[in-house]
Amino acid sequence: MSRYPVRRHVRWQPTSIGSTDTPKTSVIDTSAPLLKRQPYYSEILQVSSQLEEVTTTMSIVSISDGVGSNINENYLRALAAQLHVETLDDKDAEDYLILLRSFEAVLRSIDNAPDYIAPDSLPQKTLEDRIFWQPASKEPLQRLESPIISVTGLPTTLGLHQSLFPEGNRYPISPIDAVVVSRILEAGDIIKGTSTCESFCASPLSFTSATGPVHNPLLHSYTAGGSSSGSAVLVAAHHLASRGGSSPSGQTVELAIGTDQAGSVRIPASYNGIYGLKPTFGLVPYTGAGSMSPMIDHLGPLAAELEDVAVLLEVMAGYDGYDPRMTPETPLVHRIKPYLKLLLQARQEIQSKLNPGHKLRVGLLKESFHIPGVAADVRDIVYQAATRYFEAIGACVVEVSIPMHQQGPTIWTAATRPSMSSYLCQGNPSGHLSFLSPHVQTK
Repeated sequence: MSRYPVRRHVRWQPTSIGSTDTPKTSVIDTSAPLLKRQPYYSEILQVSSQLEEVTTTMSIVSISDGVGSNINENYLRALAAQLHVETLDDKDAEDYLILLRSFEAVLRSIDNAPDYIAPDSLPQKTLEDRIFWQPASKEPLQRLESPIISVTGLPTTLGLHQSLFPEGNRYPISPIDAVVVSRILEAGDIIKGTSTCESFCASPLSFTSATGPVHNPLLHSYTAGGSSSGSAVLVAAHHLASRGGSSPSGQTVELAIGTDQAGSVRIPASYNGIYGLKPTFGLVPYTGAGSMSPMIDHLGPLAAELEDVAVLLEVMAGYDGYDPRMTPETPLVHRIKPYLKLLLQARQEIQSKLNPGHKLRVGLLKESFHIPGVAADVRDIVYQAATRYFEAIGACVVEVSIPMHQQGPTIWTAATRPSMSSYLCQGNPSGHLSFLSPHVQTK
């Protein structure tokens, strides 16, 4: 029997089960037209009593005597009627029965074959024992819930209650690692667990997740920002503890990953006093993460030190061959820039210059300081600090106006809400972008 390196996805049976006729031993060319009988069609049906099981060679399928089938003539004629085939004589029915039963047997043989496991996925010997925690309700610190970025074997929650998923009141279990997770593991790093994100990955505050509110480690009972609230808090809590601050009540991490469609990495980073980077679109593969809209999906690093942000970005970035968000500008993995080295070089150059920012022209977006809901004291502090510190290093600070920025929330909502159900909750893959960024020129 032929074996193909495919994972089983075949689950096909006729909807009507009736009496089973003994199938003929035959060889059928499945590339022959099906809806129009050719004069020579019956001549290619050859009896082969020596075949003991289903075999396939290119487009030729064979079935031996004695192989059971649930397809009978009544089912065939009902199927033909659904396909608007109004006339089907007895000879055609006999030929098509052999054809369908042969294909059914081929599908069954693939379905019964062992799953193909890629060599890279086989267990690897390690120098130390691998220890996995058993989730237990009595010990909540052992509960690992993946909010949006896929980790093999863990549920994907999206910050929602399990009743909102189509899987039937249960969280879907991820069968894969997201590409960024795989790259982190390949680099020798350790994935300690997964964190909380806000409901539908769409809240800038940290009290909407189905698992409860996420408190700011700097000030309990205050918001930690969102939607990657858990990721930012874990990093901030670790940083506080390492500097002699309050000891965290649970585990912490040095680095984390978040998703960013409208600030979900940058907002919680700001609220918790750490760094969060939204990378250039298409630089970091989004494969394996819950999508809100392919035009705005980003994965970004969070860390307490800028050097750690550069290191994590260097590990995650690069073309993966799957993500439709990749652009002609996306570098191959072996062509990724040495971000940490570039950062250290830039710092040395800045320290050696009297006015390192004298060539910089920094724009402060006028409309962003007048968004409804922004506190006046926060607005003034940010505006004044940005002006003072950039000018102190010799930069030219100017106010820039983009009136359409005020329509951003409306456009964002209209663009993401229709796609969230399909891409985010149902897990359907997003399509390819229909256009490139305006600055990308192709011949």
